[in-house]
Amino acid sequence: MSNFVAVYDACVLYPAPLRDLLMHLAVSDLFRARWTSRIHDEWIRNLLVNRPDLTRAQLERTRDLMDASVPDCLVSGYEGLEAALTLPDADDRHVLAAAILCQAGAIVTFNLKDFPAELLAPLGIIAQHPDEFVEHAFGINPAAVIAAVRDHRASLVRPPKSVEELLDCYLKQELVTTARLLRHYADYL
Repeated sequence: MSNFVAVYDACVLYPAPLRDLLMHLAVSDLFRARWTSRIHDEWIRNLLVNRPDLTRAQLERTRDLMDASVPDCLVSGYEGLEAALTLPDADDRHVLAAAILCQAGAIVTFNLKDFPAELLAPLGIIAQHPDEFVEHAFGINPAAVIAAVRDHRASLVRPPKSVEELLDCYLKQELVTTARLLRHYADYL
């Protein structure tokens, strides 16, 4: 397993298709995925507001499956670091504190402006859009990413998705480069 650690921000765990892809990548051994109970609380809370058809019990089951699938994924004990951190949005300090504590190299987030490079660089951390994150993983080990995507597609049974439908779904998740790279390997997905 790689020693590279990536913290998933709540915003990348909120949309199920992206969360599922990131989880399939997390079990690929390309990197160590980490998050916190507070990150879970945030994506679950926001999803319940926007999706009244879902129940807390359903989302807590998803949370529990995520935690069971990735060894040592939960970061705890970071709370004491929060007060000393400065970010444009104080509500994001817990994510950075967790990243510092678990020695993450990246925070995977859509909210790049909330994690400015000039504040993260001295800590040895970068904020990466999920598309860039998957692209970098692909550059390290294309076969592992292709296998993760194949597994993701195979897990979609209600309803199943064709390769083209899955790539279109990734495009809707702002994974433009990811979809372009994977299109060349459609026969393996």
